Amino acid sequence: MAEFPAKASTRTSSPTREPAPGSRRCAPIWGFVCSSLGALMLLQLVLGLLVWALIADIPYHQYPAYGWVMFVAVFLWLVTIVFFILYLFQLHMKLYMVPWPLVLMIFNVGATVLYIMAFITCSAAFELTSLKGTGLYNQWAAASFFLCLVMIAYGVSSFFSFEAW
Repeated sequence: MAEFPAKASTRTSSPTREPAPGSRRCAPIWGFVCSSLGALMLLQLVLGLLVWALIADIPYHQYPAYGWVMFVAVFLWLVTIVFFILYLFQLHMKLYMVPWPLVLMIFNVGATVLYIMAFITCSAAFELTSLKGTGLYNQWAAASFFLCLVMIAYGVSSFFSFEAW
């Protein structure tokens, strides 16, 4: 009887999983931050902080309209921080009886509407002729610009929240 030569092992080692070109890898704790929802929330937090920092540096208590803008900016910034922490630490999974996609959609739509009103208020509240060229004019113009950006960020987040719902 002829003996066959011993076959070389046909077992292959398991392939290493490498990310596809152009994709991002995140550590597990930062997985939420790398998601579109997390990135939008971070953008909302940064832009919202800029808005209320610009308004806070202005003597807004002399202009009643800016009190409203300040309230909207700070209140929504704080609520966004709460949602960000809930999603970052996955606490929304522990509160499973709450319909989180619906809650997030309602919040984002409400925030968009409030930021639209704050943007219109901030843009219309100062007089161009009396303040042009001063530091206050530049701060109010910057605050209006960043209000518009935050409004757009919440609008985009509302769209994605609606799709998730």
